[in-house]
Amino acid sequence: MSHIRNRKHASNRYLTTALMAAAAVPALSTAAFAQDKTLEGVTVTAEDNTYKADVVSSPKQTQALIDTPKTVQVIKKEVIQEQQATTLLEALRNTPGITLQMGENGNTSSGDTFQMRGFDMSNSLLVDGLRDRGVATRDTFNIEQIEVVKGAGGADTGRGASAGYINVSTKQASLDDAASALVAAYSQGGARATVDVNKAIGETSALRLNLMSQDIDTAGRDYVNRTGYGVAVAYGVGLETATRFHLSGQYLNNDNVPDGGISSIGWEGFYNATAEVRNGAKVRSENFYGSVNDFEKQEQGSVTAKFEHDFAAGIYFTNVARWSNTSLERVLTGVNGITAATPSNPSTWTLARSRQRVGQKSETFNNVSNFVTSFDTGALKHDLVFGFEYSDEKTNIGTYTAQGTTNPANLYNPNPNDVMASLPLAAATATTTAWTISDTQVSSIYVFDTIALGDKWIVNLGVRSDSYRVEYSTYASNNTRTADLKANKSISAYKAGLLYKPTLNSSVYVSYATSVTPPGSAGTLSATGVNINNANVDPSETENLEAGVKWDLFEGHLGLTGAWYKTNYTNQFVQDTDLDGFAENYGDREITGFEFGLTGKITDKWEITAGIQTMDDEQKEGGTVGSTSRWSPELSASFWSTYALSDKIRLGGGARYMGEQKRDLAVTGPAATSNMPSIPEYWVVDAYASYALTPKASLQLNVYNLADEDYIAQLNNGGSRLSPGAPRSATVTLNYRF
Repeated sequence: MSHIRNRKHASNRYLTTALMAAAAVPALSTAAFAQDKTLEGVTVTAEDNTYKADVVSSPKQTQALIDTPKTVQVIKKEVIQEQQATTLLEALRNTPGITLQMGENGNTSSGDTFQMRGFDMSNSLLVDGLRDRGVATRDTFNIEQIEVVKGAGGADTGRGASAGYINVSTKQASLDDAASALVAAYSQGGARATVDVNKAIGETSALRLNLMSQDIDTAGRDYVNRTGYGVAVAYGVGLETATRFHLSGQYLNNDNVPDGGISSIGWEGFYNATAEVRNGAKVRSENFYGSVNDFEKQEQGSVTAKFEHDFAAGIYFTNVARWSNTSLERVLTGVNGITAATPSNPSTWTLARSRQRVGQKSETFNNVSNFVTSFDTGALKHDLVFGFEYSDEKTNIGTYTAQGTTNPANLYNPNPNDVMASLPLAAATATTTAWTISDTQVSSIYVFDTIALGDKWIVNLGVRSDSYRVEYSTYASNNTRTADLKANKSISAYKAGLLYKPTLNSSVYVSYATSVTPPGSAGTLSATGVNINNANVDPSETENLEAGVKWDLFEGHLGLTGAWYKTNYTNQFVQDTDLDGFAENYGDREITGFEFGLTGKITDKWEITAGIQTMDDEQKEGGTVGSTSRWSPELSASFWSTYALSDKIRLGGGARYMGEQKRDLAVTGPAATSNMPSIPEYWVVDAYASYALTPKASLQLNVYNLADEDYIAQLNNGGSRLSPGAPRSATVTLNYRF
């Protein structure tokens, strides 16, 4: 049994991948430090293995990953830096089964919107173990590692988490002095700079500063751009003593040009009832159908306080509290259907556009108190975790009338300087039709116990109970309250696992876990009877059964994992097929598949992280029986590997495969009778090279989509528009370690 002993005393040397945000700084770099953790029977040295992690950051998880009966993938900052991934979604490309969503019809999704194993993950994102609900595009400049936990995660995180959850672990202060920076230049135009400085300011205290500044054009798209800056500060006192306190804050400001996508005309599978349109040529992937006045402003701010104490009685206590605030203000020109007044003359075809405005603010307070202790009962050894959580999540969303009279665009030659028929920023035309306020309060208690029966058998048990309350109000543009809804629910989730260790460095396991998704879990309620967010609707339930093996090879340097999983999403709220307006909780959806992973060092010079996942998604009852869910590929895979040719030269690269993602879910009959029925399968290959100029400076080259594959990254639910995958592009990065 490889349970963690005194992990809070571990000597942490953090790799600093920092940035010089000031333009006057000539060189920026990324440097790595070791992070040593000593486990009973397992020794981890991050400096010796930059890809493989043996533990996760959460104190709720008392076991090494090899003794954790579930699929867990850790994406470390070293991989993020090598790939020059700048956003959370770019980093998650290292996880198979992640698919992106574009939104409904002319609308475009905001922030990190994606699915994992066929389920929406918008409300299953955590930062340092606390739920992060804000609509935001998360940046990587302050990320230590990303922990992807798959399978129903209700016992760990509470409501939702049908497919699992993702925890972002941020950079913290340590007693090891270090500084590094990088500056990156992009072939499509733009640059990004980051700096990371950690400084001990006493025997037991330290300060860490991370900065980011960027102005990056989107590869393969005209006008679309990401601009912003970020600041993160972390202070620690009492480090490497029995009582420790960490205070950290982060602020991120983005001012982007949003992208409504392009028409799907001409792509393989496209259909239109008019023959000439059906056979029409593709539009240029670079075409921008928006306006030069479109914008997207995002602000994210948070303050986190963490207190840790080691009691003499052998109890490890942590309390983490965070306040966060996120705001989004966006004006977007949406893209809709084709009008071919003269089908024989494509130069006259137009694309309908709508002018849209979105305003949203969210404020959240989270607190979790966690206790960990170990004790024996006869021959049984226990690692017990129990704790309490509280969260208060407030959102304020303004909904504005879409200005559908906006001038249509020429399909093949759009003009972003077109004078729009309406200007959403003007009070007379940007009519507020409604705004909503919601307040979700959740109180939770949980208990987990890991029981060792000798050296070979481990039993994992856990239960969590949530009591939540949602208050939801809607208002008309004249401030008249039009609805005042409430929901109160108590839900429970469970997990259990049995693990056998044939050897110290291997395990075989079977596990069972549940999650519950009640109405209003995303902060929205409805008075409509046929609506999943009606307060009287019973919660949907998820059960996940998993059986797998884990094996650490080459003295623990290379981790091999494999698992079979079956997820049943039951008690779905579905409408009867006779369309009489009656709906009830009887839907049943089943997802089965396999997942394999390989992470770590094959030799001293060769490192790899790779994964492959299959997914068979079928509606068993309710809805269209036998159909699959949208955006659920049967096969997906990711791969990244590097090899050190010498002390100065490192080469590598990777590939991503995504199977077909269906939009049209019909089991029988013809495919979709309009637009694109699915996202076709695709491969994307990337390349990497690094050369050490000096012991402290290195030059890095990343080439993305090396084969210049023409593919669809996202498709809207109506199939009329898409986001094209980025064409071949390159990034040159100068890394410097001070």
